[in-house]
Amino acid sequence: MINALRTQIDRFSLEELNQKFETAHPREILAWFVENIPTDELMQTSAFNVDDMVITDILYRDLNYPIPVIFINTLHHFPQTLELVDQATKVYNLDLKVYKISDVDTREAFASKYGEALWDKDILRFHQLTKIDPLQRGLDELGTVAWITGRRRDQAVTRVIMPIVELDKKGRLKVNPLANWTREQAWDYVSEYYVIYNPLHDQGYPSIGDEPITTPVNEGEDERAGRWRGSEKTECGCHEV
Repeated sequence: MINALRTQIDRFSLEELNQKFETAHPREILAWFVENIPTDELMQTSAFNVDDMVITDILYRDLNYPIPVIFINTLHHFPQTLELVDQATKVYNLDLKVYKISDVDTREAFASKYGEALWDKDILRFHQLTKIDPLQRGLDELGTVAWITGRRRDQAVTRVIMPIVELDKKGRLKVNPLANWTREQAWDYVSEYYVIYNPLHDQGYPSIGDEPITTPVNEGEDERAGRWRGSEKTECGCHEV
């Protein structure tokens, strides 16, 4: 699989693609990948935050290109997030691929096996179990050549130099079509095209992760300040695979 993957990716120059797309609209970026990567090898990974919904809307409504959407069910999502997953699946007829930790099915079973509030005791292990391992398994099982994320450069200081196109640690193409957009541009798109979104965004949660470790953000704070508040973490690790 890796050899075949490298053969396909070697056709593209990351430097040329990043130069080509630096000032491009996300639709133009997504359209290029739709035209150049087979449907069953191009994935969107989505936490169903507003930026993810913008990408899904462009792919499914605008480009009419229903690629698989990978959702990691950590078992610790807000109820509103899970309700949005169900709503979006119906609205867009999503080709939804759900992955989760393989040996438990509920939050209670997770706590029983791995300990109460594991995120407080060992946040790295918590994320490895609930997010990183399931994501890696999903990307592998689906034969992913390129995967699309909803990251923007203005979301956090750790993302300010993020390229639009990069390689992950397994050599797959990783595409960040909203990299050069701002939060305001994403919300302008939502307003213009009536994109459905998580109601928690209207309640002080600009970035929504797991319920036990996501808090509202105060005015003037960084967009992702409510994630892992009180710790030094800035990423869950999913974007290091």
